[in-house]
Amino acid sequence: MEIINLLFILIFFNYVFFIGLLIWGFSKVKTFSHPELVEGQKSGSENKTGFSIVIPFRNEEHNLPDLLQSLAQLKYSKEQFEIIFVDDASKDNSVRVINNWRMENPWIHLTILDNVRVSKSPKKDAITRAVMIAKHPWIITTDADCMVQPEWLSVYDTFIQNNDAEMIAGAVRFPTKGFLLSHFQQMDMLSLQGASIGSFGLEEAFMCNGANFAYTKTLFSDLKGFHGNNHIASGDDVFLLQKAIANFPEKVRYLKNQSTIVTTKPEKSWFKLFKQRVRWASKASAYQSDFAKGMAIVVFLANFMLLCGVFLLAFDLMQWQLLLVLFAVKFSVDFILMFQANRFLKMAMYSVVVSSLLYPVFSTLVALYSLIGGFEWKRENIK
Repeated sequence: MEIINLLFILIFFNYVFFIGLLIWGFSKVKTFSHPELVEGQKSGSENKTGFSIVIPFRNEEHNLPDLLQSLAQLKYSKEQFEIIFVDDASKDNSVRVINNWRMENPWIHLTILDNVRVSKSPKKDAITRAVMIAKHPWIITTDADCMVQPEWLSVYDTFIQNNDAEMIAGAVRFPTKGFLLSHFQQMDMLSLQGASIGSFGLEEAFMCNGANFAYTKTLFSDLKGFHGNNHIASGDDVFLLQKAIANFPEKVRYLKNQSTIVTTKPEKSWFKLFKQRVRWASKASAYQSDFAKGMAIVVFLANFMLLCGVFLLAFDLMQWQLLLVLFAVKFSVDFILMFQANRFLKMAMYSVVVSSLLYPVFSTLVALYSLIGGFEWKRENIK
């Protein structure tokens, strides 16, 4: 029993160490103020950056109206941005929804492309196809089930003018409504966003979200796009980030500003959420960052060991007091990171305790299934 207890304590000590580093890293990422600039720097009204907004989609007719409405409200010069939709074999009325919106907003430069699959990753193929015909120097990606804010591009532009950056990651959040499933995803999102921002603060960035991600065409070309990882269906954002960090770390930044936060929609069922998280987890083994690999292993072990602890209790192989202390320690550091992230993202934190009890089961099942199961990119997303 003593050996088992020691093993548990060692794993949770490492967990606290990693999450503690992320908490410290998060505090190092400063909020970018807009339009208040430091004296002597360029004004936000000069040298507007040209953006090509790239949106891959498949069967999103019910989500597209919200995205399109938000895009129509962008406060940015119409000559300085375009929108490129890439249709990956939709079987619903997604294209018709976009075309109807284009007729109502003829001033927006909009292109709809059919995806050409050349790899095992349809989304990476879609982005690559869009980059090839993009008119502007900056690519900024989002998803069809998202909504952007009116100042989204303006703040990115000001940030670019005042930072030597060629790749910029931004934040994503869920709306603050719904029941347990929605609240569980909000807690999960707070953890992921907290880890993302914290890793940037540590200069060990390994995670970002393609729903709010920008980079230059030049950098995309220098990195040879998704070459080397397009056999993995997911990871268009993470792998590109990690390649940039490995080759041009000085060109990568995080934009921490509330006006650039993109709102996305939570999954509507536990099954769809499970499949989504499996897609995300399946790419962990291909991470280039040793820090990311180490943290992924420690996080898995901490959640897995909590489940093992419950099993060991049934056979009197572990004291319930130790398991309770370990859970309380894990909950405390997780809560600090989520609370820190929520001060920026401003989501609801209604189910922290319940989500913390569910998460070890959910994350362990996701991790195990990602090793033995398969997945397809939104193949089931016909609504």
